[in-house]
Amino acid sequence: MCTEKCFELTRGVTRRGALLGGVAVAASAALQGTAHAGERGSDERGPAFGGRRRGLRDLTHPLTTSFPAFVPGEEAVRRTVVTIEDDGYYMQEWRIIEHIGTHVDAPGHFTPGGRLATELELSELITPAVVIDIADRAARDPDTVVTVDDLRAFERRHGRIPRDAAVLMHSGWAAKVGDADAYRGADATGTLHFPGFGAEATEWLLRRRGIRSLGVDTLSIDPGNSATFDTHLILTGADRYGLENLANLDRIPRRGATVVVGLIPYEEGSGGQARIFASW
Repeated sequence: MCTEKCFELTRGVTRRGALLGGVAVAASAALQGTAHAGERGSDERGPAFGGRRRGLRDLTHPLTTSFPAFVPGEEAVRRTVVTIEDDGYYMQEWRIIEHIGTHVDAPGHFTPGGRLATELELSELITPAVVIDIADRAARDPDTVVTVDDLRAFERRHGRIPRDAAVLMHSGWAAKVGDADAYRGADATGTLHFPGFGAEATEWLLRRRGIRSLGVDTLSIDPGNSATFDTHLILTGADRYGLENLANLDRIPRRGATVVVGLIPYEEGSGGQARIFASW
């Protein structure tokens, strides 16, 4: 989520993104963890790990100039710099903010003195994941949030949420990403309407389960109608990071996957774009 209309001129994003993507794929070869029986739900298969076949799913939306922004006017802009026909090689220039598309909110995004993108360790960016599914409720109520009751219900069915987990909210909102108005859910007053994590649930996860991150398939880990961004403040104040605009959360196990976050380490970055995938 981004609340400022200041753009960064960033050159070479495509090349760096490709490099990070390659590193992330290599890192996946070291991942461990087994999906519960019957939970694979993926038609993609990664390489064999320890003699077993594992699922692999991309959780990243392609970054386009039409990708919905938290504030209209913050959309990405791109232009072609050189072409193969004229210059012998092809390259684009992107004008982006750090919080557009599938991206990371570093602790310093909301917390003064919080760690920035370059300070997040690889060990923090490869974590077990659980998916809290509130899609049915969100279809009826776009302002709904993940609650402590949702977390307890998840644990009754799937077991205890692991320490250092990425807790991901599946609300079904990713299906709206092609329609910026529907994805933002703005009403006549400009208030946004989409699901997020409730502050009470966030505190519960940090205090009782020691989680590493929260992730959502919406524009913000806070619900769209929040004016105080309590979930951001609680999470980043605990030196944890957020993941926003995730894709395909309905295509990974509710428990048993490992998430790899290929964060671009922007200098002094409050976060940044990332190639994120799940393996199991």
